[in-house]
Amino acid sequence: MAISDPLADMLTRIRNGQSRGLPTVKSPHSKLRVNVLEVLQREGYIRGYSDAEVRTGISELTIELKYDEGTPVIHSIQRVSKPGRRVYSKIKDLKPNRGGLGISILSTPRGVVSDHEARALNVGGEVLCEVF
Repeated sequence: MAISDPLADMLTRIRNGQSRGLPTVKSPHSKLRVNVLEVLQREGYIRGYSDAEVRTGISELTIELKYDEGTPVIHSIQRVSKPGRRVYSKIKDLKPNRGGLGISILSTPRGVVSDHEARALNVGGEVLCEVF
């Protein structure tokens, strides 16, 4: 069965894995997923990720989840822009997520970045997801 929203699928796998207390979760490979995982790792929401080839031409991402004394570091992770309703934001219209405690991940002309990096680069774009 084809996945209509691969990014939402990965975010759901992360959310479900942390609710179960799993150390790692697996997700199919895509460039967008890797870019979002790089931002999550840079911001300290996951320990890391690795890419492994399952079969010829098919890769899988293994995402290492992060916990602080047994509680998940990610309290909330949700998709904002969806395939049926894209959400774009200018940089001056982008509000801090949870008073600056969380981040928004944007797809910009400069690549996939967090809202803090987007403000420093002075670029807006599509708001992919919010993490707290």
